[in-house]
Parts: sequence; C-alpha cells; structure tokens
Amino acid sequence: MNNSNIAKAFENKKAFIPFITCGDPDLDTTKKCVIAAVENGADLIELGIPFSDPTAEGPVIQEANERALKGGVTTDKIFDLVKEIRRTVTIPLVFMTYANVVFSYGTEKFMSNCKKVGIDGIIIPDLPFEEKNEFLPECEKYNVALISLIAPTSEDRVAMIAKEAQGFLYIVSSLGVTGTRSEITTDLGSIIDVVRQNTDIPCAIGFGISTPEQGKKMAALSDGAIVGSAIIKIIAKYKEKSPQYVGKFVKKMKDSIE
Repeated sequence: MNNSNIAKAFENKKAFIPFITCGDPDLDTTKKCVIAAVENGADLIELGIPFSDPTAEGPVIQEANERALKGGVTTDKIFDLVKEIRRTVTIPLVFMTYANVVFSYGTEKFMSNCKKVGIDGIIIPDLPFEEKNEFLPECEKYNVALISLIAPTSEDRVAMIAKEAQGFLYIVSSLGVTGTRSEITTDLGSIIDVVRQNTDIPCAIGFGISTPEQGKKMAALSDGAIVGSAIIKIIAKYKEKSPQYVGKFVKKMKDSIE
C-alpha cells in the first residue's frame, strides 16, 4: 500500500518537510504556522502530537511538548485542528507521535479519525520495526501510511526496512536525539544506495538540519529534507507572532533545495 497523496510531495521535485509541535504555544498559532509553511513552499508537514516522555527528541522539541501539554492540548483537540487545517490545505499531512499516545487513545479509533480528518501517514519513533504489526493492520485498513525510520545503526536492517516501506522513508541523519547540528558526518550516501536498491519509495533526511546549506546537501543526497528543531526554536522565540517568521524560514529552506 502506498498513500498517493504522500507521493505527490515528491513528484518531480525535492520535498521540504517542516515539523511543527501541535499546541505550542497554542493550537491557533499551530494552524497559522502550518498555513504559512504551505504558502511558502512546504511539500508535506509533520505534525507532532505532544507526549510527556518523547525519547527521540532533544531539549528543543521536548520543551515544546511540555509547553503544549501545559496549555491543555489533547489528541481530540489536535484532530479538530487538522479538520480545520484541511479546509484550505491539500498537501500531505502526517502525524509524528509515540506508541503510547496511539495505544491510550485506541489504535482503531486513532487511525479511523486520521482517515476522517485527512491525515496521510504516521511516524512513531519509538516503535521498533519488528513490532510494527501492532499498528499496521489498522493503518492499512484506514489508508494511513506507517512511515519507517532508518537510523545509522540499522545498516544491516536498511534493506529489510526499505523493502516494506510505506509513504516515504525517514532517514535519520545522525545518532542521538533531534536537534540542530553544526555538521552531519554520517555516511548517508551508502545508506541511501541500499534504500534505492530495495524500494522506489522516496526517502527524506531529518535530524540536525537547520541551515539552507545543510538542507541543500541532504536533499541532493535524497528526495527531501526534514526540519524540526530549527522551526520549533523560531516558534519558541516569537510565540503568537511566529507564523510570519516560520513562513520566511520555510521559503529560504525550500529555495535552497530546489
């Protein structure tokens, strides 16, 4: 199964994929940031559903999760937000959240609501590839792509993960947690070669990308670049006034990877 809407993000172009934590500083600002990102060339957006113990995240996104949860964000409110965003936004939207968030909500109900509001895929960073069948049947039932991550440690497993990939593959640029990095030293070229030999599904690189130069380099290697912490920093700094700054940053990044 492949979600055709996700494929559109990569058609004949390199995709720029921003990540935004829902509800930081509030849901209305999230909505405006998403719209600003779309207007400035974002090809697909990852929406983070906050979780109290986000193991894959560095301090920037952890703090965004805390601010959102303090502000009273719930999964139901996020589904309502997506419904509103979908009135004007047609590009692919995927959730990024933790297994516990989906389990505690009820996997069937969660995926069914994803379909209702127009979520195209889901990324669950703490879900080991070997355990993906805990979610896969419901994902397939409701046409929600279960997007796999490939980390530099999973070299022997790259081919196996790539063969079963859905939507797009999220290539983790470096070990450790999310955050901005001054340089990315992983040999991503060889990982991407293995991916290409095993699937024609697009792959995008994330974790540590914060400058147009890094974005350009990563998009040249792959099919797109994913940026989270650099955007969350802008939102943390400008709060309700952040949408215009997010828009400017997205434009700069998108222009650099074209």
